[in-house]
Amino acid sequence: MTRIGVYPGTFDPVTLGHMDIIRRGAKLVDRLVVGVTTNASKSPMFSLDERMATVRREVATIGGAIDVVPFDSLLMDFAVREGASVIVRGLRAVADFEYEYQMAGMNQQLNRHVETVFLMADVALQPIASRLVKEIALFGGDVSKFVPPDVCRDLVARVAALGRGRQAD
Repeated sequence: MTRIGVYPGTFDPVTLGHMDIIRRGAKLVDRLVVGVTTNASKSPMFSLDERMATVRREVATIGGAIDVVPFDSLLMDFAVREGASVIVRGLRAVADFEYEYQMAGMNQQLNRHVETVFLMADVALQPIASRLVKEIALFGGDVSKFVPPDVCRDLVARVAALGRGRQAD
């Protein structure tokens, strides 16, 4: 039986923390589906197509059975559609745990056949959040230690196109 896991997120932009969880999550399952979603409560800097392309480009360096799939539905419906038995979530801090614990409980109420697995972020990557990376970039700060090199170039270029931040190298 093939074990399939889903790692959902908006990935706006994909960070080194996301990549760490993808790399480690892929070791736990036979196939990892990175679900790139829209989120009504967030205003993404990059379109869904751009985020999909970026995540695909970045996971190509990892190898293994990793698919990048868009979704705009309940996570548990997406997991069932993908044949997943596991949801992979990354935790950075206690605040993440409280939110993720509540979400895991609600998801369990929706489908008891899909388990949630939490991976602790690498200690060096714990403070990284896409929201903060975008804010730093918008104010011209250096985000190169928070995102992969190609993502850094994409982010700097997008911020420059918005008339903010520093110019792309």
